[in-house]
Amino acid sequence: MNWSMRLRLGTMMFLEYFIWGAWYVTLSTWLAESLHFTGGQIGVTAGATAVGAVIAPFFVGLIADKLFATEKVLAVLHGVGAVLLFLVSRQTSFGSLYLFVLLYCFVFMPTLALTNSLAFRQMRDAKVEFGPIRVLGTAGWIVAGLLVGSLAWEKSHHPVQLAAGASLLMAIYCLTLPLTPPLAKDVRFTLGSIFPREAVGLLRERSMAVFAIASFLICIPLQFYYAFTNLFLNEKGVVNAAGKMTGGQFSELFCMLLIPWFFRRLGAKYMLVAGMLAWTVRYVLFAYGGVGDRMWMLWGGILLHGICYDFFFVTGQIFIDRKAPQALRAAAQGLITLITYGAGMFVGSWLSGAVVEHYSIHGAGLSPTHNWLAIWLFPAAASGIVLVLFLLTFKDPDRSTDLSEEDLQSMPIEVAP
Repeated sequence: MNWSMRLRLGTMMFLEYFIWGAWYVTLSTWLAESLHFTGGQIGVTAGATAVGAVIAPFFVGLIADKLFATEKVLAVLHGVGAVLLFLVSRQTSFGSLYLFVLLYCFVFMPTLALTNSLAFRQMRDAKVEFGPIRVLGTAGWIVAGLLVGSLAWEKSHHPVQLAAGASLLMAIYCLTLPLTPPLAKDVRFTLGSIFPREAVGLLRERSMAVFAIASFLICIPLQFYYAFTNLFLNEKGVVNAAGKMTGGQFSELFCMLLIPWFFRRLGAKYMLVAGMLAWTVRYVLFAYGGVGDRMWMLWGGILLHGICYDFFFVTGQIFIDRKAPQALRAAAQGLITLITYGAGMFVGSWLSGAVVEHYSIHGAGLSPTHNWLAIWLFPAAASGIVLVLFLLTFKDPDRSTDLSEEDLQSMPIEVAP
């Protein structure tokens, strides 16, 4: 693949994750501080991405794989998304805003898989070429956070309008991407073509079943971080909270480099344990952190994102890749994604909203404040319980100790924003 194509695909990834990072990180702050939504309403709204993640595999399997060229599907989805995001920015009531956010997530979440698919189709050697291109997506998320934070837009609707503008730009840009026609045009679409019975059958094996259950459960407290961290930091008086939160993405990139070294020494089980432990520690740091002499605790919670995500989710992707037969690896990864980012985070969005609302402190005519100590100790305890259960029940008799950097590059790893 030549440098021109690398640049084109890298720009696609940058815009894709710039859009998501621009509106999602500060959503809770805007809804709470400016629109005075309840914690439950904020949690459900943030969880619309989980609903989108549930329908995304079916959309991709039917529309992009069998009917239309990928770049045209992306252009339409981002064009519609631009309109929906603009409409979101104009809403003030929960019902209409949630409806437009939900519709937007229906059209945006499939684009995450579609951009990957389009990129892979242009590559000669994906295990070498994909990583440097995909990392530009994380760069897009970081730039969006730094921009929104530096402009002090966190409590306003402007980040959503920024994302709408970027989505319109992305729609136009997608029309310039290489022709990527559907590959399975003459193959009949069935539910089994997305999640074959053999892939679901992998869950009968004990280690796979325990991993799937733990992944679902850990995604429930995980949603507390995604939905409410920016609101928390703003209420604590942290300046440029959105910009500071990008430290988590820098940490993630650094920890990715450490995975081969730790994997060879710890194996899958204790890498997964380290990831779950990091979630527990992060929430404890948030619970007791603050500005001034306790700011280091907030920074610690943010910077633990690399271990939280990479050591659990990336290690989990490697574990699935090692356990599943080659013909079922993509389907197995998709099934786990549905369990985690779909079902797990959907439950987490509802529960996190309920907990935040329970510990809200309402004043006459004022935006509510929150008992963040109690709020953060809840997911800390939940993460700790999942950790203990996992330690007691997970056994991996096929522990691998020979993971190399080349092995890591060949895995279908998705880096989180």
